[in-house]
Amino acid sequence: MSDVKKEEKLVYRLLTGEDDHAFCERVGDAIRDGYVLYGSPSCTFDPNTNRMLVAQAVILGESGY
Repeated sequence: MSDVKKEEKLVYRLLTGEDDHAFCERVGDAIRDGYVLYGSPSCTFDPNTNRMLVAQAVILGESGY
């Protein structure tokens, strides 16, 4: 028996970041890992950095429990 424990997935995650391709990939990766979108995405503009910031909540789908 291995001492390495299987990493448990969080039931709820809030993905955040700059509104770019990398963020979209992270959301896609979460969906492929068994998460489903939860609620609407949120976005805000940061005038100090001149960037659009986004957030998307995801929860584990029924197959992930």
